[in-house]
Amino acid sequence: MKMRAAAVQYHLHSISSFDEFAAQAEHYVKTAQEFETEFLLFPEFFTTQLLSIPDEQGKAQGIESLPDYTPAYLDLFRDLAARSDMHIIAGTHVVRREGKLYNTAHLFYPDGRVETQEKIHITPTEVHEWNMAKGDGLTVFETDKGTIAMLTCYDIEFPEIVRMARAKGADVIFCPSCTDDRHGFHRVRYCCHARTIENQIYIVTTGTVGSLPTVDFMRGNFGQAAVLSPNDVPFPPKGIVAEGEINDDMIIVADLDLSLLEQVREKGSVTTWRDRRTDLYTDWS
Repeated sequence: MKMRAAAVQYHLHSISSFDEFAAQAEHYVKTAQEFETEFLLFPEFFTTQLLSIPDEQGKAQGIESLPDYTPAYLDLFRDLAARSDMHIIAGTHVVRREGKLYNTAHLFYPDGRVETQEKIHITPTEVHEWNMAKGDGLTVFETDKGTIAMLTCYDIEFPEIVRMARAKGADVIFCPSCTDDRHGFHRVRYCCHARTIENQIYIVTTGTVGSLPTVDFMRGNFGQAAVLSPNDVPFPPKGIVAEGEINDDMIIVADLDLSLLEQVREKGSVTTWRDRRTDLYTDWS
């Protein structure tokens, strides 16, 4: 009933090859491995670092080029998950399907399986500047340590989708994020706290830090990793199990005791999941 989770405050900077990206990713995985991590989270859009690799004209690439890296991205993280014996939520990567671009979270199992969750709610920038399409479904994922879901950044700002994840059995939500200023960061962070209280779950979240000066809409990043819990007696008073230093290049590590969730759902100071008024509003289960 316990899992050890880590989250990467991924430092974005310009690179010249995929090998540089791979080396940086491996560095974070090896660091997490030294702490015997079982689940490792990377941020949303961290693979946009690949767009800083100059094209034949020496210019940075556009978002439409990012799916071209998908086979190499999949091979890299399959290998890292297998070698580290770790579940890796490799942030999000932009994939192309039927002519549309999707911002897609990827879960790499140690045994080689790969599961995906498309971002369901798309921000105006993603729609108007990057022509992203919306995902249409929610899946939860069974692991040998518990049931998890992946909801990306803006998704966490919609209570209904997190209710659905909990109703499907998720005890831990992994929330990769990418925000360019304090306003966006705090929107996501405050909503993460609210969702832990409403659903009596853990949320592991992180964001990008650093800058990609040549990549449009990735020049500014404001990020901090955190492991968040419900606000009740078995947990820290502020609901913060662990958090990083804002905008630093680092990882955080924390142990998540899932039995405590069952404890507070049954006899906590408040029992928000059990006390839902499903006679008045939707029962997502």
